[in-house]
Amino acid sequence: MSDPISSAPSFAQLLDAAISAGASDLHLVADCPPMIRVDSQLRPLEFPPFSPETVTNFISGFLGASLYDKMVTTRKELDFSLGYQGLRFRCNTYFERGSLAASLRLLPKAIPDFDTLGLPSMTAKLLEHNQGLVIVAGPTGHGKSTTLAAMVNRILMQRRWHVITIEDPIEYVFEHHKGIVSQREIGSDSPSFASALRTALREDPDMVLVGEMRDLETVEAALQLAQTGHLVITTLHTNSASQTASRIIDIFPPHQQEQARVQLSESLLGIVSQRLLPKLQGGRILAAELLLANSAVRSIIREDKTHQLPNLIQTSAAEGMISLDKSLAELVTRGDVSIDEALAWSLDPKALKMMIY
Repeated sequence: MSDPISSAPSFAQLLDAAISAGASDLHLVADCPPMIRVDSQLRPLEFPPFSPETVTNFISGFLGASLYDKMVTTRKELDFSLGYQGLRFRCNTYFERGSLAASLRLLPKAIPDFDTLGLPSMTAKLLEHNQGLVIVAGPTGHGKSTTLAAMVNRILMQRRWHVITIEDPIEYVFEHHKGIVSQREIGSDSPSFASALRTALREDPDMVLVGEMRDLETVEAALQLAQTGHLVITTLHTNSASQTASRIIDIFPPHQQEQARVQLSESLLGIVSQRLLPKLQGGRILAAELLLANSAVRSIIREDKTHQLPNLIQTSAAEGMISLDKSLAELVTRGDVSIDEALAWSLDPKALKMMIY
């Protein structure tokens, strides 16, 4: 009987197969064939199920001895990026049922042009400000990192700014263009998001990208930067603009929430909440909600009435705001997305049906 490790495909073969299939993700899990995600759907590659030993062999190989030892003995899960054939993968290794597993996301080779993403037209106006907070929200795997990368690239191509990115891990590699970009990776360049944000004030930035606002310290530092003459763009794993505002406030302890509402209302420029949906013609297409922080939005946040934000977005179309359901309805009407797919992502399916029929 052949050794299951020696008879397995090489790691390069797996990556080549994922790239050739146009996959966005590759998953390695014990007792399962390698799986790829294409147009939001998982499907197996044509290999037999991998044993735990085979998966461990793959992971130890691409981690290297030092990271593998850290992963197994202390961390138990690890985020990092991986380069292959001029492409980059965002990787996460973890344990499940005592066995090692890995998820790898293929990042587009080129940073897409901001104007081709399909975002609401007024989103570009957010990048014309010199200070304030821009948040890109949405579930995992729905293009938030790509949107942030396109925003950074647009700034670097148009403005003579110093842009600092704080990421875990670094995903897209930027060129300086007209400005300067300093890309800092958590773990190798700074111990934490909060620490990197605190020191950013002494690094003469014009704009700071925060890969994700994960904890109280990071949110506090991001709000401070946004209020002291810097443009800050970041992400949150939330489902809507109103939920995003509430989540930021809820991160603070109760006795600090009133002050947090004031800070957020003063610094917020806008929130983009986005989804990537399978197109009927193949590929994926963006649906996006856009909230712009006008005086009414600032009052709602300051007065702790974020539940009113969905209605305000719907009634502010003339200012360039758009609800997620309106964006979904437009995709269905154009024939880009099926009604069932749109309803699956709708925040208010009844309202969505009324917009379509």
